[in-house]
Formats: sequence, C-alpha cells, structure tokens
Amino acid sequence: MRYDLDGDLTKAQRQGTTTVGLVCKDGVVFAADKRASLGNLIATKRAEKIFEVDKHIGTTVAGSLGDLQFLVNIMRIQARLYSLRQGKRISVNSLATLLSNILQSSKFLPYWVHIIVGGYEKEGSRIYTLDPAGGKTEDKMVSTGSGSTIAYGVLEDRYDENITVETGVNLALRSVKVAIERDVFTGDGIDLVTITEKGFKKYTDKEKEKLIKSLESS
Repeated sequence: MRYDLDGDLTKAQRQGTTTVGLVCKDGVVFAADKRASLGNLIATKRAEKIFEVDKHIGTTVAGSLGDLQFLVNIMRIQARLYSLRQGKRISVNSLATLLSNILQSSKFLPYWVHIIVGGYEKEGSRIYTLDPAGGKTEDKMVSTGSGSTIAYGVLEDRYDENITVETGVNLALRSVKVAIERDVFTGDGIDLVTITEKGFKKYTDKEKEKLIKSLESS
C-alpha cells in the first residue's frame, strides 16, 4: 500500500503491499501485510488493508490509501442501502459489479487501487479482483501487490479448491510470510480475516502468533 502514486499505472499496480484472497469450501480467507510506504520511506507499520464491508463480505486493497478509504466507504453505504431497500443482503457479485462500474466511470482519472472483494454465500463463497479501470474477474485464489509474484509461488503449489477455511488460513499466512521475507515493500506483520457462515472474523495478534509458530515448526 502506498500513500500516493505517481500516475504510472504499471508502476502503481506493482509497488507496495501483499494481499491474498482464497475461496474455501466453507468460506473465504484474506491475509495482508501491514506496511504502507511513501516512496522508499516506510510511512506506517500499522496500515489496515482488510476491511469488513458487511457481515458476509470483506475487501482487501493494494494502492493509494485515500482512494482505498473512499471506495470502502462507498461499498459499506451501498451494502447497507441494498439491505434496507431489498430486505436481504447484497450478493458478492452485485457489490463487485457496482464497484466495477464506479472504477470504469473514472478510468480517465482512475482510483489507484487493485481490489479483492469476497464473501460467504450459501450457494458457494466467491472472490473477485478489480483493477483501476474497472476490470472484474472471478477468482478462486488471488494475490495482489508487489509481493504477489512471491506469494503465488506458494499458492500455486499448495492451493486446492476443496480446502477448508482452517487449511486456507495456514496457506494464506504462509504465502504472505514468504513475501515479507523477500519483498522490501511488504512487511511489519500480517492481518488475517475469515468470512464464514458465522460472519466476519479478524484474528487477534495472539491467535496469529500461535498459527505462525505452528507454521515455522512444520
């Protein structure tokens, strides 16, 4: 994640952050590092990159902090309005399509973000990635940010569509942990979230520490 970007789309997409999203048979898993950079300066070591949009939907973002905060607020408002008007929760696909339309409408002055939107649905959990021009792609396993190529090395080797959330948590942690070790723009800890039938769960530092120690000993 960067506090500002210089207008070069290719550079914007590849610099800063590692985020991961996984579809599991009983939910979705998100993981992301906590470093935000300003050029070569580490601007903060406590950046939040995974957000609850609704009880059943979450999002991760790599890119500009200001654009990120604006778009997360829009998603939360639209999810709430949909619930009030329709009397039911918005689907992951509908919210991703709405966000795609917002990004597409601003493609000549784009939001410098690469977004993962995902959530739990009884018919099957779903994850979508969206680029700054509004391109929307449904994925089962995805990583964004400068450390994504490193994370993919772990994900491609170990991911299976039939994994449980419990297994997915370990895989997501492992992939971001490896990216932290090799990518200078990724670091300062890992945030971890699961979205299941029980709702949105953000893991505590104590829970993550226990899981990471288990990974290191395996």
